[in-house]
Order: sequence, then structure tokens, then C-alpha cells
Amino acid sequence: MKKTEKVIITCAVTGGIHTPTMSEALPITPDEIAHQSIEAAEAGASIIHLHARDPETGMPTPDPDVFMQFLPRIKQSCDAVVNITTGGGLGMTVEQRLAAPMRAAPEMCSLNMGSMNFALHPLAARYDGWKHDWEKPFLEASDDFIFRNTFRDISYILEHLGKGHGTRFEHECYDIGHLYNLAHFVDAGVIEPPFLVQSIFGILGGIGAEMQNVMFMKETADRLFGDDYVWSVLAAGRFQMPFVTQAAMLGGSVRVGLEDSLYTGKGKLAGSNAEQVVKIRRILEELGLSIASPDDARQILGLKGGDRVAF
Repeated sequence: MKKTEKVIITCAVTGGIHTPTMSEALPITPDEIAHQSIEAAEAGASIIHLHARDPETGMPTPDPDVFMQFLPRIKQSCDAVVNITTGGGLGMTVEQRLAAPMRAAPEMCSLNMGSMNFALHPLAARYDGWKHDWEKPFLEASDDFIFRNTFRDISYILEHLGKGHGTRFEHECYDIGHLYNLAHFVDAGVIEPPFLVQSIFGILGGIGAEMQNVMFMKETADRLFGDDYVWSVLAAGRFQMPFVTQAAMLGGSVRVGLEDSLYTGKGKLAGSNAEQVVKIRRILEELGLSIASPDDARQILGLKGGDRVAF
């Protein structure tokens, strides 16, 4: 793991997992996404990870026109690194998932490092009433869903988005095998250091949210990549704050946001993304850790700069 003096806070503001019924704070419209992104940046997030949603229904959408309603506003209002999903949402094709990133040419994009079962269906049993008719069937259908990112898909994304647009990646690793998939591309010289490894815990279909697994993921990444990578952790739901705190104590960076958890504490729904950023920043600073600015993050990760994006 590359030793960095400052902790990068990423905030994933809306995602494609949670649905509007689950929290009033979940940003849906371009206005809400822009507003909460800017607030999160002002609170200390140096990277903003972004999905888009249909403004009327809240359903995840890959539509580049929707992304372009909030991307310029975020860029104009703060200096945070804009990171656009290539994961999208359930049922989207690779072409759909790449439509917005290819148009926007951002500094960063997420990149899931393998195909996997990605199951959300247990969430459907937690709620009785729904704001929109699509929500419950959307969640229930995930018991038969495979998120696809084959080696060919990953190669295509690295070639056309990475090499083609100078975009670097948040390499999302949901399991140990994903680290070895990443190592395949690193060893081939397709991915060059420094690269960000986002270790993800607690998604049904991926590695479980056990603290031993945090160490296992880090030790495996250290063995495979040495000092060439920057390590970060996110964890789903109630595991979010304990796991990211542990990662920071081990020298890593962190990701929070309403994509990953709707709460700030036991039984307490977060009022905004910024609320989670404020909480983790306070924890980190009380541990004596320094917070990376957007420019710090750009330097640590070797990013191209906000002046070279297409929005």
C-alpha cells in the first residue's frame, strides 16, 4: 500500500441500490444530487462518486443528459474530483453504463473488477409501503441478477475510457478474486500505478462484513501490489463507520455516502450525505489523521485535473 500522509474521503451520494421509499434524504433530482454533492465537498469529501436517477421516479438511469444536468454545477461550485459510476444499476448493459462517462470524460470512474451476484432482494422485505411501483420488483428481481464485468468488458473500459479519455479508476473489489483480476491487468501493464483499490464489504454476493476480511483484503493487496496502490474501504449499512474507521487506522482512505448506508448511527437515518462526511471527518481528526484536499487527492492518485474533463 502506498503510504500517504492524508486520508482521502470519497462520498457516494446516491448510488443505484437504495430506493426513494427508504430515506427522504436520498437525493433523486439533478438539483438534489448537485446540492448534496457540493455540501459533501464543503464538509471535507475530496472525491464525489456519482450515479444518476430518473427525476420523476427515482429509478437509476444511465442517461447522459441527466448526468449533464448536475455535473457542470458540481464542477462550478466546488473543486472536488468528480467520479462517475461505470456500474450504473441493475439490468443496464455495458454500453448503457459507459454512455455518461464516455461523454463526460471525468477524472475518475468506478470500475467493478469482476462479474458477481449482486443481491438486494432482502431489502424488499423491510418495507410495507412503497412510493413507486418499480421499487419492490426492482429489489426482488436481484435474486436472479448477475452484475457483468468480464475480462473483455474491463479491457474495453480501460482502453476506451481510460486510455481514450485519460480517466483513472476507483477499482471496486467486492471479493478476493477481484484483487487477482486487477493484478492480471497490472501485471500486463494495462493499469499503471498509483491506482485506487476500493475494498467493499457487506454486499450480498461479495465478501462478508467481517473485520478479519478487512485485514485479509489488505494483506492480499499488499502482497499483489506492494507500494503501487492506494487503499480505501467502504462497507454497507451498519458496517460503514466501524469499517472505514478501521481502514483509516491501518493507513487507508475511506468512502461514505448514502449509496453505501442511509444511517449515521444505530437507528438514526442520515439527514444528508454531508452529515456522514462530517462524522467521519471528526473521527479521523480525533485520531490525529489529516484530511486530503481535492488537490491532494489528485496528486496522490495521479489524476489529469478538473480542467481536462468534458463538462
